[in-house]
Amino acid sequence: MNRMMAIVERELRKFFRSPALMLMSMMLPLVQLVILGNAFGGKIHNSRMGVVDYDHGEQAVKLQEAFAAVEANIRVFTTVPYTDEAQARDDVQTGKIDAAVIIPAQYSRRVIAGESPHLGLVVDNSDQFVSSSIESEMQSLVEALNAPLIQPKVVQKITLDIVELYPYVEYMKFLLAGSIALAMYVSVMIGGGMLYIDDKARGVHEGYLVTPITRLELVMGLNLAGAIKAVLSGICLTVIGTLLAGLGVIFNPAAVLQLALLIVATSIAFNGMMFLLMVRVDDPLVPRAMFGVLNTLLFFPSGAIYPIAAFPKWLRAIAIVDPFTYAVHGLKAILVKDGGFAAIRTDLAFLFAFGIGSLLIATPLFRRTL
Repeated sequence: MNRMMAIVERELRKFFRSPALMLMSMMLPLVQLVILGNAFGGKIHNSRMGVVDYDHGEQAVKLQEAFAAVEANIRVFTTVPYTDEAQARDDVQTGKIDAAVIIPAQYSRRVIAGESPHLGLVVDNSDQFVSSSIESEMQSLVEALNAPLIQPKVVQKITLDIVELYPYVEYMKFLLAGSIALAMYVSVMIGGGMLYIDDKARGVHEGYLVTPITRLELVMGLNLAGAIKAVLSGICLTVIGTLLAGLGVIFNPAAVLQLALLIVATSIAFNGMMFLLMVRVDDPLVPRAMFGVLNTLLFFPSGAIYPIAAFPKWLRAIAIVDPFTYAVHGLKAILVKDGGFAAIRTDLAFLFAFGIGSLLIATPLFRRTL
């Protein structure tokens, strides 16, 4: 144990002497959380919708009042009056406005006569986020206008009552779990994988090999040091990220304990995986070349940015064996859902098993000789 702890002390001393390295290991995930969390996933506001009114009747005025209510309250769109449908279509195509609604002539007469009047909606569907928001809001308005003033005694339509378990989850909160896992991965990659290969290239490991330290002690010492670095990164980003996202989970002792277990399990899994990948590598350029590939291969299929259910089968197969998937799922279960220990048991079991299994495979592959 003394020999192993000497390696841990040496690795941590070297790590803490370079505060820039510590900051950079957390900077990318933190910037990603702030930028992507605010840029994506929010509700669409203040898109521009043109209104071409060929009717000017009572029902058309009622429709425009509904548009004004949307503009004043939820602000999905603001209206721009047009007199010509062709001009409105051109402006949608050129991007001056995002959509145009056409109120045809005789619209009011057809509404009163019950002749199923039609409204036209022209959308720029090259931007699916904006167009789907406008379409959804317009559909809601049409359904509200179709509702009878006096409800019949016999139910003619089935109504779906939706119960949401949680308040509106902002995208920053959704992204936080992935950012914490990414911070730990970057710490393991920079503070573990790359430094390990650099030490081999500089001949530092030759000094280890002339000591009586065993192969197991050397492997465990290097990985314990790497795990401590990853845990520190995970804790720092958890505290900073929850405060930025407006989550109070860090003030709940039970949740803090569960987060600590997840962070430790994730650090062991990431270190074991990285050591297994780097155990026979000698070229310092290899881990730098692998960084982007591994980041894309492991981070994006994990469900950190987009739900796994939307992936094709081959990508879901990668997600099943990806430790990122279980780290992200577990962190979301505690940070966003407050799911308790029952929600993270499977994640903890996989992460610990994956990390320990990777180390057991990597230990015999580690060269004890030059």
